[in-house]
Amino acid sequence: MDNRVKTFILLAGLTVLMVLIGKLIGGQGGMQIALVIAVAMNFFSYWFSDKIVLRMAGAQEVDPSQAPELHRLVEELSAAANIPKPRVYVMETDNPNAFATGRNPEHGVVAVTTGILRLLTPAELKGVLAHEIGHIKNRDILIQSVASTLGAAITYLAYYGPFLFGRSGDDEEGGGVGAVGGILVMILAPIAAMLIQMAISRSREYIADETGAHLCHNPESLARALEKLAYGVQAAPMQANPATEPLYIVNPLTGGGIQNLFSTHPPIEERVARLRAMRGY
Repeated sequence: MDNRVKTFILLAGLTVLMVLIGKLIGGQGGMQIALVIAVAMNFFSYWFSDKIVLRMAGAQEVDPSQAPELHRLVEELSAAANIPKPRVYVMETDNPNAFATGRNPEHGVVAVTTGILRLLTPAELKGVLAHEIGHIKNRDILIQSVASTLGAAITYLAYYGPFLFGRSGDDEEGGGVGAVGGILVMILAPIAAMLIQMAISRSREYIADETGAHLCHNPESLARALEKLAYGVQAAPMQANPATEPLYIVNPLTGGGIQNLFSTHPPIEERVARLRAMRGY
């Protein structure tokens, strides 16, 4: 199945899951409240998520005089992607990483760490920047914001819905789930939302890798960069907020074993294999 179709289906699944939880917990009224919460959270996320993420990451904007080569690469790649040049930010950390944010291409931002600037060659850095500009071109930030806010709303309803709606499920229109059912919803709904968000994020990473490889005309440079970053983030883990983790090109947090099964990023080995299969495209 095409990753774009898969993403649409997964977003629809999050929406349906949220409506169903509202209906189960609070009947018709609960369903309506669930939709209001989702709309309000998405509105806030659309307008302010980029500012919040940049502040949480400690990113500072740099001008061309401060980072001329970085600006040159961003300008070249954004022209190739036929989007406005994103603003450029830098984060002071040894963790080699990068992310993109902004509600649309006209408000795009590319942020890189000082660690990635030291670690990668110019060609590898270009591959990473191409990946991030691919996210902006594909409007992945908006998709991820919608997925994140829907996921947060689902978790909120699952935990607090039974207390907010009381025993409304016992009335004629409630269709509630009862005490045992309410506990099951509290446990299972956030897990289901997390798994859907994880699938959405992984799909978008594959698409951004493909887009980035086309923009820089060198899939191998991005493949080599990903291999270096996989080791670099383990050597210098970042104290990042878990809420921002899906935005980075590679997971900035430490972890292994079963935790990797729930990572929002696809396995580096799989991403590298896909990129190297593109050689000669």
